[in-house]
Amino acid sequence: MNGPILIVDDEPINLDAMRSVLAGEHRLVYARNGREALAAAVKHRTSLILMDVDMPDMDGYTACRALKANPATEHIPVIFVTSHDDARDEALGFAAGAVDFIAKPISAPVVLARVSIHLSLVRVTQLEQSYRDAIGMLGDAGHFNDTDTGMHIWRMAAYSRALAESLGWNAERCETLELAAPMHDTGKVGIPDAILRKPGKLDAGEWSVMRTHAQIGHDILARSRAPVFQLAAEVALCHHEKWDGSGYPHGLSRDEIPESARIVALADVFDALSMKRPYKDAWPMDKVMSTLRESSGTHFEPRLIEAFEDVLSDILDIKAQWDDRDCRGIAHLEQV
Repeated sequence: MNGPILIVDDEPINLDAMRSVLAGEHRLVYARNGREALAAAVKHRTSLILMDVDMPDMDGYTACRALKANPATEHIPVIFVTSHDDARDEALGFAAGAVDFIAKPISAPVVLARVSIHLSLVRVTQLEQSYRDAIGMLGDAGHFNDTDTGMHIWRMAAYSRALAESLGWNAERCETLELAAPMHDTGKVGIPDAILRKPGKLDAGEWSVMRTHAQIGHDILARSRAPVFQLAAEVALCHHEKWDGSGYPHGLSRDEIPESARIVALADVFDALSMKRPYKDAWPMDKVMSTLRESSGTHFEPRLIEAFEDVLSDILDIKAQWDDRDCRGIAHLEQV
């Protein structure tokens, strides 16, 4: 359940007016000034704040800036309810972090409509965050038994997006691919630990089992009709196919392989070669790129190799950012 709406005003008559409009449909809590508002927002985990501007001790603008500076309350939308209605006042309010204004004296239909709109936006934001959380968990689940990958799935997702952009994918498709890419190995949740964690080379039987992760991942992800999971299912199934038809699970070749899977496969291999693992050092970049070039026309589509080289400077910038993030995370753990 969403938190209550917080009404902030130093005039009891104004609090009563808001109560008469909203109490029938919403849970409400109240504060009489900016300082009380800061405490109430945290205590009650409010979903929306309707706040006066002119209040003693701490005015609405100052209170709003304080709310936005606090990670615990920065996400709460603030609507100013005020008699100040000129452009300068609105500019000050928006600069402080407000999302809307309601003029005094209030109109019940206006208040109800504005509150409904902003609560709907809150629900959409919460749903999107849940969606992204689920994607992250599925990505991590695919590598749960691979403790050495670190930021691998997130780096390769960023590489995938950069490569898709260079190929002319539109912004929405690029973002969807970046979200889908981390789930490419989701199917590994269905592979026995003894195989995933085997220190030596897999025998023929074990390798046969390992190869099933592509189909398992597809079957898990394809249960959703959401575009991101449909794309993730496509990538999971086909990211081990090769341009010359020697890959698995279906031996697809050339354009039979979805472009999404071709992109992710290249990003995945690039990251695997260029990252440090317990059993190997990171390869020098010239060796990484020469290996990719040698795989052009066999493992990878030649056009993608060319595109990858064209955006290599961008790829390396992304790599540097993620490497720095990874190092800072390791340093933090060492201090704990």
